[in-house]
Amino acid sequence: MTNVVMTVDKVGKVFRRYRHELHRVLGWFSLPVGQPEERWVLRDISFTVEAGQALAIVGRNGAGKSTLLKLITGTMRATEGNIGLSGKISAILELGMGFNPDYTGRQNVFHALGLMGYQHADIAAAMEGIEAFSELGSYFDQPLRVYSSGMHMRLAFSVATAFRPDILIVDEALSVGDAYFQHKSFDRIKEFRQQGTTLILVSHDRMALLSLCDRAILLHEGAVALDGEPETVLDYYNALLGQKEAQPILTEEREDGRVQTSSGSRKVSIVEARLEDAEGGLIDTLDVGAEVAIRVKAKASEDVESLVFGYAIKDRFGQTMYGTNTYYSEQALTDVKAGEEIEFSARFRADLGVGTYSVALALVGGENHIEDNYEWRDLAIIFDVANTSKQTFDGRIYLPSAFAISRR
Repeated sequence: MTNVVMTVDKVGKVFRRYRHELHRVLGWFSLPVGQPEERWVLRDISFTVEAGQALAIVGRNGAGKSTLLKLITGTMRATEGNIGLSGKISAILELGMGFNPDYTGRQNVFHALGLMGYQHADIAAAMEGIEAFSELGSYFDQPLRVYSSGMHMRLAFSVATAFRPDILIVDEALSVGDAYFQHKSFDRIKEFRQQGTTLILVSHDRMALLSLCDRAILLHEGAVALDGEPETVLDYYNALLGQKEAQPILTEEREDGRVQTSSGSRKVSIVEARLEDAEGGLIDTLDVGAEVAIRVKAKASEDVESLVFGYAIKDRFGQTMYGTNTYYSEQALTDVKAGEEIEFSARFRADLGVGTYSVALALVGGENHIEDNYEWRDLAIIFDVANTSKQTFDGRIYLPSAFAISRR
């Protein structure tokens, strides 16, 4: 039997706006008042989380992500439904939440961890490690009001992870501050995960979500739109960002079990996509550093003012290794007519490590697919890279180096 540490059962949250404050007070006593204006932020949210899972929650701004986390942590009450939790929870929600701006960093550590239920002696014993991890230096004993947002994040994360929790919840906080501390924080999260901590992460950083999480939930208009593998959910979310009215988002499960997502108006569509070797032959396996080309045939079903072709190479986890388009190369086409056929070719040297890769293709109207998405197709091409001729190396990128060694 699986070890479920969190159960969210038919949870909903509504915010009510009353015409007069008196109406709100009368409503507490079930006295008749005018109907308040209601706005449901979340409705009928249900899912479970198992011990040790790493769950990403994604969605547009306003989709209800932060509200859901506040309901889970108990800083806000649900209007309907129930949330069941098992184990110690530590959360980083809004930066500075639970901190006093007039307290020093050290005083806030005692204050925040005390509110979380830890004893003074335990906090004092952990203080040296908290101070060292935050790397705030002399600011650790200065009032929080003089901290930058990055310093707030350093203190908040150091406090939230001072003791390994059963469930760690992080809401966008790691997007604040310097890259060094972000890497340091991710290393600690990975360490906690290896020790069995359950992670719930809200972020717009696709790379972070794919590297840390093994499951993702997409919230859209206050409901769960998709729950599954991170790559599949994030591809669907990407399609949703560029979706216009009446434009379908299509998903299809491939033979390898991965789900291909495609979207767009289809004013210009991909007719054929292939990977070719230097001689123009169709390939699906290549050697490290081989000269290859992505060749795509497209056809316009309607007139479009501008047409940009783009591609992105992704590893087997869905993380983008490299991406570009003809907008950046200043080769966007203009005045494309209905019925016109266009062939695109992108030639490059595949300096990639051994592994399986995919190519996402895009036909759009500008720099990205947000405004005019004609067709975006994930997993359009799948290929393998083998090392048959190069020196053994590790990693996903081939960067041959020349060693110089001197002994005296």
